[in-house]
Amino acid sequence: MYQPQAKSISFSPQQRTLMGPGPSDVDPRILQALARQTIGHLDPLFIELMDQVKQQLQYAFQTTNALTMPISAPGSAGMEACFVNLVEPGDKIIVCQNGVFGGRMKENVVRCGGNAILIEDSWGTQTDLSKVEDALQRHPDAKALAFVHAETSTGVRNDAKALCELAKAHDCLTVVDAVTSLGGIELRVDEWQIDAIYSGTQKCLSCIPGLSPVSFSEQAIKAIKERNTPVQSWFLDMDLVMGYWGQGGKRAYHHTAPVNSVYALHEALLILQQEGLEQAWQRHAENHQLLKHGLESLGLEFVVEEQCRLPQLNMVRIPDGVNDAEVRSKLLNEFDLEIGAGLGELAGKVWRIGLMGYGSNQKNVDYCLSCLKAVI
Repeated sequence: MYQPQAKSISFSPQQRTLMGPGPSDVDPRILQALARQTIGHLDPLFIELMDQVKQQLQYAFQTTNALTMPISAPGSAGMEACFVNLVEPGDKIIVCQNGVFGGRMKENVVRCGGNAILIEDSWGTQTDLSKVEDALQRHPDAKALAFVHAETSTGVRNDAKALCELAKAHDCLTVVDAVTSLGGIELRVDEWQIDAIYSGTQKCLSCIPGLSPVSFSEQAIKAIKERNTPVQSWFLDMDLVMGYWGQGGKRAYHHTAPVNSVYALHEALLILQQEGLEQAWQRHAENHQLLKHGLESLGLEFVVEEQCRLPQLNMVRIPDGVNDAEVRSKLLNEFDLEIGAGLGELAGKVWRIGLMGYGSNQKNVDYCLSCLKAVI
């Protein structure tokens, strides 16, 4: 008989302070919510909770979109849900890339059989609006403009409002990655006319990883219903999912929702409501300023220009002669502090320091600065 090699004891991780690009520290209230008694995914009580979560997400996204819900999978599945529902073979999609996650958008377009028109800008800089305008003029048949609002790989905030205005002026749908922006910086889905948007629970909502809030406008729903080909993913087909995540009434079984994870999301969104959305945005901005002054006093330089810098994800250059992996290893093993490494072309050149959700507080700022000072 096969015998397991691992020790037959419960797993209990050390307490860490998570100040990387995500996940962020989880509020104890959310962990308590996660431990509540599991009920059936079609239980009337759970359906009532689903309706509440939908309304809470509408508040977080600042939208009245009926098709607003959490996908039962991480943010990457939310991204895929947007693309597989809106992109058909041959569709022309303009994709902005100034980091890792714009590149993943492009990959989704390609895998859906679409024609990706790529607009590239240097990592650490904003998407150039003039390039977008030029692409929209050169491709009047483009179906959608896709871009990342908060580029997690670089700490850049793209101008979502201006990009959406450009898209609408050219009768284009918009697909927006808000994985790191939801709950952390200003985001107004209806006012900015965003058609499809996805996020993640483990960033500025400070919930556990594993769910992806999404929202689709009426124009996006119309595009989905007028498809000439079936959505290539059965699990992510919004027409099918809404039979389960619809409002009120009888729900059609689609999949077994991660019940306890939805408890956790409900509590995270309740915390956001109780603080107030604009107050949460302000808290992230204020703690960023504290961290900024402290990092600069240590001689660390920011990569991203201040006017387009994310307060919740801070990218700084690694000083000459400092070993990236060695510093991060010491921070983790000696101080139980996690910060993020650079990705792609920035690997080994930068650190990414997160100040997200519950973890965006002065205590974490002070702790991070004292640990960096000790190690560097």
